Amino acid sequence: MNNQTPFVITVATAQHTFYAAQICDEMEASAKARGTGIAKRSPEYIAQKMLEGKAVIAHDVNGVWAGFCYIETWSHGKYVANSGLIVSPELRKSGLAKLIKMKIFELSRTKYPDAKIFGLTTGLAVMKINSDLGYRPVTYSELTDDDAFWDGCKSCVNYEILLMKNRSNCLCTAMLYDPAREQKPIAREQLQILTPIEEHKTAVYGSYTAGSGSQNINPTSI
Repeated sequence: MNNQTPFVITVATAQHTFYAAQICDEMEASAKARGTGIAKRSPEYIAQKMLEGKAVIAHDVNGVWAGFCYIETWSHGKYVANSGLIVSPELRKSGLAKLIKMKIFELSRTKYPDAKIFGLTTGLAVMKINSDLGYRPVTYSELTDDDAFWDGCKSCVNYEILLMKNRSNCLCTAMLYDPAREQKPIAREQLQILTPIEEHKTAVYGSYTAGSGSQNINPTSI
């Protein structure tokens, strides 16, 4: 018998800060498994993002953590990055990452409607999601020149390559969504799945069938 577990995907608040340590541990473990590096964050930093309303969290109806992503701003809000996208290992390839990415993208566009949204990634799945949202590959020169952003790359195993290239290139692909271009705005039917269901007080999106990866909406599985 299939046992469906719906996900709750919502803007994180103070009530979610107890997940912060688990999220940080999974971010570090995932980076090590990929053989890449990420800008390390402390549980206190992740919790602060939640308190500021700049994070999205996913969990099941029993409160078991499922995924997370947060917003960073650079160059006085002219650039926004959706950082730290992470999904619980047993839920990867379920389509959950795409739903979280859509929600954090919507939140970014609401909070910073004029900002350029960018990201650096080596993951093909993330590149596909970004492309669907309207990002396009760009050169590093089109990203923020804020030193604080590039300092975050110091914990990456490829940081020496970045320095050798004078921050003009590395193993990550740079992608950018420019609201001035509005290349591929989110389709109305996509935004509808991100609308909170009032009676639950938080938004419930999709469902995951343990062992099969099926779900009641049909994003591209990653």
